[in-house]
Amino acid sequence: MRDALLASCPLLVWIITAVQALLMLLAFRGWKRAKEPLYLLTALVALGLFYDALILSLGTLMQGGPALASLSRMRYVAHGALIPLLFPICAYTLDFSKTWKTIVWVLTGLLIAAGIAEGFATELDLREAAGLVRYASGDATPGWAKAVSGVLSYGAVVPLILAGVAVWIRQKTPLLFLSGFLMFAFSALGPATGNFDLIFFISMFGEVCMALCFLLYARRKAAK
Repeated sequence: MRDALLASCPLLVWIITAVQALLMLLAFRGWKRAKEPLYLLTALVALGLFYDALILSLGTLMQGGPALASLSRMRYVAHGALIPLLFPICAYTLDFSKTWKTIVWVLTGLLIAAGIAEGFATELDLREAAGLVRYASGDATPGWAKAVSGVLSYGAVVPLILAGVAVWIRQKTPLLFLSGFLMFAFSALGPATGNFDLIFFISMFGEVCMALCFLLYARRKAAK
């Protein structure tokens, strides 16, 4: 398995980047046509995932340097700014009342501010794996920034899974549950198989699944 991942990584990261771009464009087109909030939220999350994948893909062509470092910095900032939108996605799929949606948006705004600060505070170390070069969070990153990153990377997926169970029961669709479950499963697959240096790559498949499920759910919601 590891040999296959190492050999396929340089090509697959570009394919994943293209798929994320397509999902992003489809979500923006859905928002333009239907004005369904979930389309817009999906588009913004997909935008962040597309940028993340694009910068990783550039690591197959670039060997580090100031340009890649700056682009990678914005990768962390974009992650911190857009991943908290998973919480409003849960609120809209569960059809929260206006008051509760407002509360969720306030909490999301706080998380976005913390995520942006975390992105700028992260100390970047140059690393090479599977035929690509990337800048990743280094040991010198402040503890609070690592904690925020952990909340955004893993803490947001748990509410997504729980909301997905509720949506599955109430609305008879597993899409939201699958978005969170597949994201969690692919994130855990790297550590579970001992491929700690390939977590970033394996989790990209979970990100594609998550964005696709969001898009399909938004389409279902808009069709009602």
